[in-house]
Amino acid sequence: MPSITISDGDRPDVELHYTDAGTGRPVVLIHGWPLSGRAWEGQVPDLVDAGYRVITYDRRGFGESSQPWEGYDYDTFAADLDALLTELDVTDATLVGFSMGGGEVARYAATYGTARLAQVVFASAVPPYLWKSDDNPDGAVDDDLANWFHDGLTGDRPKFLADFLRGFFTPEGGDAPLVSDAQIDYHAYLAAGASPKGTLDCTVAFATTDFRDDLAKIDVPTLVIHGDADSIVPLEASGARTAQAIAGSRLVVIEGAPHGVTVSHKDEWNSHLLAFLAS
Repeated sequence: MPSITISDGDRPDVELHYTDAGTGRPVVLIHGWPLSGRAWEGQVPDLVDAGYRVITYDRRGFGESSQPWEGYDYDTFAADLDALLTELDVTDATLVGFSMGGGEVARYAATYGTARLAQVVFASAVPPYLWKSDDNPDGAVDDDLANWFHDGLTGDRPKFLADFLRGFFTPEGGDAPLVSDAQIDYHAYLAAGASPKGTLDCTVAFATTDFRDDLAKIDVPTLVIHGDADSIVPLEASGARTAQAIAGSRLVVIEGAPHGVTVSHKDEWNSHLLAFLAS
C-alpha cells in the first residue's frame, strides 16, 4: 500500500497507508472501529465499476498505518484526513464515514470546510453525540458501557473483539449473525492487528466526542444511511438525529440491518450509495 507521511508535532511521524483505485469523481471511504480500510472490499469494486475514483485508508493505529502511542482524538483524525486529501489533491469528493468514521466526516467538514467536498455520507455513524448526559439524554453510551469496553479490551482483547464482531453482524433482538463465521473471523483478524492502545483510546473518542456543532456547519448534500436493527450504534440515538441536524439531508433506513450493514446487506447498501452519488 502507498502511504503519506504526517508530521505529528514533537512525536514521531505517522505513516498513513491508503489505496487509490479507478478514475472519475473521488469517493473517500473511512472505516469504522475496530477495523481497517480492508473492511470496504465489498464496496470498492462496485464503485470503481460505476466510474468513480475510490480512496480508502487505514486510520492511524489500524491496518497498515503507524501505531503511535498518542493522537487518538477526532481533531487529530480530521487533520490526518485533511493531509491525505491535500497530498492526493482530492477535490469534488464524497466522504463516506462508517460508524466511527462518521466522526471524521463531521469534524473535517467543520474544521477545514467543504471546499473539497461535493457530498458527505454518514453510514451507521456515531454523530451527533453518543454519550448519555444531562444535556444529551438520548445518548447511547453510559459509564457501564464505557467500562465494558475498557475491561474487555484490557482483559482478553482477542476474545472481546471476536464477541463484539458477532454482535456487529447480529440484528437487534436477533439470535445469530447475518454473515458467515468466516466473515466474523476475517473481521476479527483485521481488528486484532490494530494497536491495543489505539483500539482502547478510540472507544473514548467515539463515545465522548460531541459533534452537534460540527453537523450544523455541513452545507453540502448529505446522505444518512442506517440499519433499523443496529444494536451497536442505534438508529434513534445517531442516524435519525444526524438527519434532523443537517438541513436537506436524506435519511435511508435499511430494514432489519445490523451495524455491519455494508457486509450483511451489501448489495442494498451499495445501491443506495450509488444512487446518491449519481443524484
